[in-house]
Amino acid sequence: MMVDARPVGFAVTEGVAVIRIANPPVNALSAPVRAGLSEAIAQASADPAVRAIVIAAEGRTFIAGADISEFGKTPVPPTLPQVIATLDACPKPIVAAIGGAALGGGLEVALACHARVASPNAKLGLPEVKLGLVPGAGGTQRLPRLIGAAQALPLMAEGTAINAAEALRLGILDAMAEGDLLAAARQHVLALAEAGDPLPRLRDRWDRLGPREAFEAAAAAVLKRAADHPAAAACVDCVRAAFEKSFEEALTFERETFLRLMQDERSKALRHVFFAERATAQIPGQPRDTQPRRIEHAAVVGAGTMGGGIAMVFANAGIPVTLIETHQEALGRGLERVAGTYAISVQRGSLAPEERDRRLARIEGRVGLEAAATADVVVEAVFEDLELKREIFGSLDRIAKPGALLASNTSYLDIDAIAQATARPGDVLGMHFFSPANVMKLLEVVRGAATTSEALATAVELGKRLGKVPVVVGSCHGFVGNRMLARRSAQAERLLLEGASPEEVDAALVAFGFRMGPFAMIDLAGLDIGWRTRKATGKTAPVADALCEAGRLGQKAGRGYYDYAGGARQGTPDPAVQQLIERISAQLGIPRRAIGREEITERLIFPMIDEGARILEEGIAARPGDIDVVWLNGYSWPAWRGGPMYYGATLGAAHVAQRLAAYAERSDDESLRPSAALSRLAREGLGFEALARTAA
Repeated sequence: MMVDARPVGFAVTEGVAVIRIANPPVNALSAPVRAGLSEAIAQASADPAVRAIVIAAEGRTFIAGADISEFGKTPVPPTLPQVIATLDACPKPIVAAIGGAALGGGLEVALACHARVASPNAKLGLPEVKLGLVPGAGGTQRLPRLIGAAQALPLMAEGTAINAAEALRLGILDAMAEGDLLAAARQHVLALAEAGDPLPRLRDRWDRLGPREAFEAAAAAVLKRAADHPAAAACVDCVRAAFEKSFEEALTFERETFLRLMQDERSKALRHVFFAERATAQIPGQPRDTQPRRIEHAAVVGAGTMGGGIAMVFANAGIPVTLIETHQEALGRGLERVAGTYAISVQRGSLAPEERDRRLARIEGRVGLEAAATADVVVEAVFEDLELKREIFGSLDRIAKPGALLASNTSYLDIDAIAQATARPGDVLGMHFFSPANVMKLLEVVRGAATTSEALATAVELGKRLGKVPVVVGSCHGFVGNRMLARRSAQAERLLLEGASPEEVDAALVAFGFRMGPFAMIDLAGLDIGWRTRKATGKTAPVADALCEAGRLGQKAGRGYYDYAGGARQGTPDPAVQQLIERISAQLGIPRRAIGREEITERLIFPMIDEGARILEEGIAARPGDIDVVWLNGYSWPAWRGGPMYYGATLGAAHVAQRLAAYAERSDDESLRPSAALSRLAREGLGFEALARTAA
């Protein structure tokens, strides 16, 4: 008999009721699923022929969490807490048969069962923190009562999913099924029924919370790592309530916290980030039936820091890669750098020696471009010289096999100019990795005028396989991220000339939420990188250029905007830099004055928003959210502020335009004038979506 074939099925076989969820694609806990679960549990509880219950699911996912289409809407009963209360009150043993992912509300459902059996490929986690929320259906109370508060808190506060083996080790799972999952779950639940013991309810296991001291140490570590994250701090508060309140009182506190965070502006920004990252997978103008090409072997041209890092990205993803250089000496240095990076990971304990060896075995070093002949994708990663890149692509056109994806890792240069060096421009695009490539998540996939839909789909799918967040952008100088960064960098330099110190500028951006200020970041990367680019493009930055000419190239030189005496990693203000800045201001006739933090912050951030408006108007980015995803994953924009375009939208285009116009007048800096795109939005009262075009 069936309660509801779609989306919850119910069948009784030999005393075991199997409740099966079928709500593709990920079995989200929609209102019909919740209603079906409640009805099925009630039916199984009342049926004398039912001795025990198994909750299972169709497809490759157990339950992936809440139905995101219901976010922000009035809840339709039964709510998930009500469903879980029904599970909690059931007088018959219930086992969750977890095949695939049990995330968020899905794991909370499993925790309300009396035991959990999973397939080896299962993933379990409470990722609500990534949406600016806490688990809202008992997760902050049941998980600590299962594995101890000190172990449970980091899983919730970081939102990381773990595999079945780790879940079994921690005690989240009672068993792992090597064969038939449903058969294993049936066997387990019948054993519970036959034992006749009181059913193990996590709500009653306060004794498993573990030492309060261990929890407080874990809480201090969480708060140190995520000081500005509203949901991380809220997770700490909710788990602490498990020690200080009754189970019912703690559940009420958890739910109140969840509802409060739903209205928190920082949490709203984090939810925007979640949906914006999902939207980047939708490539504007891409035919629905486009199929990516198979990528089984890669080649990377250039064994410098970026090239070596990109080779590691492929090796880490299980893709064999050939690292190519023009001379054996340069190749040797590159391979040594790669081996050294892996060695550091082993030393830190983040990589097992055996896995290090497997990854190194996937990287082959070769001299000469002919080594790219068998690759399915070739990534060029030499320094930013257009003619050099055109020469390389001209050679690759002759060497690479038909259908190979030809990608440039350029940060700034014109993809179309590079593609024109080949007879197959449809296969050419940009794959702009960010440094360090083996760490940073962002991948700007740069579509050229001739890039085919198939090539674009291949690059995006490859980016996901590599563990990156791919964002499709159009071709222009600097694409999205670096084009906006140039506006911020120009203002940072101008603020120095008008009277701000490097430490004042950096402090303003750190207070805004960035981990580092612009000048500390430039010192870390090296001033010579920007200097080389400016000389190649004929641009200048008076202060930065003067520092480079004085040999102050950043941390590696012991001096940059700051002093790093004795090899210190944390720079200290240097009076010599202040004197240099004041001298240049006088030479340029720029009057100096005290500049407040609010002005510094707005002059760094608002030009970026203005540039984002121009990028949207030109079709370089398809959506405001795409720009936000670029800055969140490539430039450490604080996630709780949602990205530059989201932040600009919260302020309103009219406010941003008015402030920029005022600063332009005050500073006599015409580059601060709001663009025509931003001015139109301000004048017409429109949001940034009004500028978006149908293709990037």
